[in-house]
Amino acid sequence: MGPGRRRAALRLRGGGSLGLLPGKVSVFQLFFAALLLGFASLLWLQLSCSGEGAPPGRGVPRRPCPPEPRAPPVADDDPSWGPHRLALLVPFRERFEELLAFVPYMHRFLSEKRIRHHILVLNQVDHFRFNRASLINVGFLESGNDTDYIAMHDVDLLPLNEQLDYGYPEAGPFHVASPELHPLYHYKTYVGGILLLTKQHYEMCNGMSNRFWGWGREDDEFYRRIKGAGLQVRRPTGITTGYETFQHLHDPAWRKRDQKRIAAQKQEQFKVDREGGLNNVRYRIESRTALSVAGAPCTVLNILLDCDTNETPWCTFG
Repeated sequence: MGPGRRRAALRLRGGGSLGLLPGKVSVFQLFFAALLLGFASLLWLQLSCSGEGAPPGRGVPRRPCPPEPRAPPVADDDPSWGPHRLALLVPFRERFEELLAFVPYMHRFLSEKRIRHHILVLNQVDHFRFNRASLINVGFLESGNDTDYIAMHDVDLLPLNEQLDYGYPEAGPFHVASPELHPLYHYKTYVGGILLLTKQHYEMCNGMSNRFWGWGREDDEFYRRIKGAGLQVRRPTGITTGYETFQHLHDPAWRKRDQKRIAAQKQEQFKVDREGGLNNVRYRIESRTALSVAGAPCTVLNILLDCDTNETPWCTFG
């Protein structure tokens, strides 16, 4: 280190001002500077979550804005909310940052549409591979008699268009996240993401197959069950927001999908399960906990699924 650099380093270690602040600063000036810094931080947060700032990089989901301070309307005995009540079934495992955004957002979204609802977080806590379909079967069976229709709802998909219909799907299964609107999946038989059914129609399908361990294909098999039950899938009309209709929170770089196909699973994934469903799902409820997330109520079911390794040996990670 040369003499000039050594003197500069000594000046920095000696408590110099570094040129960032004047030699004398009053308490008032420090307070004013802190206010400006706080205002700038809030402005940056709002722009970064609303999309008005710099666009996020490819594959990086835009963060949802903090909840609005106003409280959603309360149903109580208001007849304008209608007679039906939705069980919002959310298959879940270890994606807490998505859940913290999902619960308050969906509670506010549904409340403002005056839809009575109960959010059920179906948390798989066993050591088997993730089984979305079985969790939905469990959620259906545990949803109680005070709900008369269900929404099979991914935790990483938020509806942005208020015209989307979450009402009672009396005419048949209603696919909210249709191929024309979902940001990722566009094939015509797709029924994943967000699907509404009356409880009667779900029972007509015998629920979903319990043979799909790992990620994917269970909703494709369920589409064939819907058709086999003589039901027609309905989808939104008049929505003009296209692929911007939903916010997809999932970050594939951070949350890897379990897409392994083990042993006979490669062939079995394309077959229709004509025997299993609601009638043979095997599980135990470890706990049932009522929670409030940013003021939004939900119930978390800790679920232990069971697997017959003779029937579906691909349920384990081995």
